[in-house]
Amino acid sequence: MARHLRFVGRTVMVQNGDVEAAYSVLNRILTQDGLVDAVRRRRYYEKPCRRRQREAYEACRRVYSAEMSRKISFLARTVRPDPWLGC
Repeated sequence: MARHLRFVGRTVMVQNGDVEAAYSVLNRILTQDGLVDAVRRRRYYEKPCRRRQREAYEACRRVYSAEMSRKISFLARTVRPDPWLGC
C-alpha cells in the first residue's frame, strides 16, 4: 500500500446539526488510522536512537498483543475436546 493512501479524504455527515457527534466520529476515524499519533510524533524532532527504541517497542507490543489475543481466543472456544477424558 502506498504511503499516500492513508491521507485520502474522510467524509463525516453532520446529522441534525450535531457537530460534536460528527467531530467525535471523525476523531475516532483518524485515531484508528494512526494519523493523530503521527502528527503528535512529528511535532518535535525525534532522535534516531529514540525512534529505533520506539519502533522496537511497538513491534514487541504488536507481537505480544497478537499472541495474547490468539491464546484468549483459543481458551474462549466453546467447542473443544476435553483434554482429560478419563478423569
